[in-house]
Amino acid sequence: MKNALVLLLLGALPMLASAQSTLSVDQATRDALQAAERGQVTPALPASHPLFAWMEMAALRQRIDSLTPASVQSFLRRNAGSPAGETFRDAWLAQLAKRGDWNGFLQAWQPRQDNALRCAYWQALAATGQQAEPWQQQALQLWRHSGTSLPAQCDPVFEQLDKTGGISDELRWARFDAALAAGQPAVMRRAVRGLPAEQLALANRYASYVQAADASASQWPKTPRSRAVATAGLSALARSNPDAAQALLPALTTALQLDAHQQGQVKYQIALWTVASYLPDSAQRLAAVPAAAWDERLHEWQVREAMARSDWPGALAALQAMPATQREDARWQWFTARMLEKTGRQSAAQVWLQRAARSPSFHGYLAADRLNRPYALCPLELDADSAVRTEVAGNLALQRALMLHQLDRPGWAAREWAHALAGFNDTQRQHAVALASGVGWYDRAVFALKGEQEMRLYSLRFPLHHDADIRRHAAANELDPAWVAAEIRAESTFNPKARSPANALGLMQVIPSTGQAVANRLGLDGYRGAESLYDPETNITIGTAYLRELKQKYDNKPYVVLAAYNAGPTPTARWLAQRGDFDPDIWIETISYKETRDYVARVLAFSVIYDWRLNGKAVPLADRMQGRLGQPSRRFACPAAG
Repeated sequence: MKNALVLLLLGALPMLASAQSTLSVDQATRDALQAAERGQVTPALPASHPLFAWMEMAALRQRIDSLTPASVQSFLRRNAGSPAGETFRDAWLAQLAKRGDWNGFLQAWQPRQDNALRCAYWQALAATGQQAEPWQQQALQLWRHSGTSLPAQCDPVFEQLDKTGGISDELRWARFDAALAAGQPAVMRRAVRGLPAEQLALANRYASYVQAADASASQWPKTPRSRAVATAGLSALARSNPDAAQALLPALTTALQLDAHQQGQVKYQIALWTVASYLPDSAQRLAAVPAAAWDERLHEWQVREAMARSDWPGALAALQAMPATQREDARWQWFTARMLEKTGRQSAAQVWLQRAARSPSFHGYLAADRLNRPYALCPLELDADSAVRTEVAGNLALQRALMLHQLDRPGWAAREWAHALAGFNDTQRQHAVALASGVGWYDRAVFALKGEQEMRLYSLRFPLHHDADIRRHAAANELDPAWVAAEIRAESTFNPKARSPANALGLMQVIPSTGQAVANRLGLDGYRGAESLYDPETNITIGTAYLRELKQKYDNKPYVVLAAYNAGPTPTARWLAQRGDFDPDIWIETISYKETRDYVARVLAFSVIYDWRLNGKAVPLADRMQGRLGQPSRRFACPAAG
């Protein structure tokens, strides 16, 4: 079985642009897993099968309410330390805690990172009278330092500690302070239950203040905690109403004696959210922030705010004020060149363009266009025939991970993947990513590749699947196929089952209401609602049609279409009303939302790389942004070292 699977894996590896080969899990395995998940006691597979333990685990978990301790202990002994065994141990421990079977819990216990199970363990020790364990101190450490909510399973432990006097007033205030630092007013309130009435009242006033700062803090005692709460409250207020925070700061500084650092924290937030909203007092509030409080984020916003006012000298001065390491980013090299151009210093701009053009990025490609140079790209390819590839393909944990991915068990697959990678060196990890990509598990290249050298594994980082559908529907909707591929890469990393927290579905992350509306306009036969969006061809059909509609709405300007696709029509309309006549690169950079600002630049850069994958050359990015799509003409070259 092992050798056969290795051969299958290695045979699935060639990933030409049109390749769609995957490692197929046979129907017998699929049927066996489904039977196990219905509670079939003995998996219908030989014990030598790579997934036998997972089948056993699935069957046991389905029948967990009626299991005998002996059957569980047998499974745990045979699979101790394995992902399948430890996945079941978690479920079994939770079941025993639910039953209140504390002796059984302690028998099955092994240390866990999960706080709910750790709390159940401490509860088991308390219930069985095993006071010799230092569990009380461990529990108190968790309670004291957790500024965020803890699982409900921890409540009985802390109630027991409270009854026996283990939670002192000092500890209540310590957790309050941790919750204050985490910005969690609800946890602040819970932490101080049990304080004397006067202290409790003050603590609750503090918690309310973090949510709604006002002038009442001037009446508080002049203590370090009062000053910390006032600083946090004013900083929170600045995010939603920087003018109100600015008005309150002087009086509270005097009343509570806020120190320079605390004033700087508040002034930073006031300036940041004034600038990020492009409000009139931006320059004055930036100037009021002490030098010690400045960071890269504030430097960036100083540049954007000046550009939003078309203050090119001011933007250039803000760029020159950046730390040298920050300014070395291709983004800021590009904008340094642009501001030099805007202020008539063409020769000086050339130097910065040349530096930016060495970067394989959105701003680097723009710089290359300006210089009429090839785009910087230094791709690396792994040797699919290497001995390392064969060795990695023989790793049983990796085999299990890839099979579980094929069986659409993402949580189990991720546990096996982590188990396999824990024993791999960098080269082995890279080949594991290649094997995962060979079976359609493309996001492993996003999560598991790291560092400048591995970023050059472009064929892994930028997979190309469903390319026939992409080309066909791009042509039907007069879209650039490289753009469509880039959109899919940014939205779902080519995972047809992707689902976002906002319920966007499938390859192009289509919202169901949008999908239904577009399907209706297309008269799409066979569309069956949201579930249809998980079908790759249906998703591409609808997604590309929606992009065509957005192109028509936004005057064939892809950079505006991308902003609307990500942020929606309302903020996009606002940005167009405010700065619609700006050059595309400056309009993108002055988008208020970081997610959208980065998204637009990322998809456009990805489009260049997918042009490389599809055609070996690229449409110039300066043309692509404006919707001018002729034949690809910009070539790629690896810049010389130095």
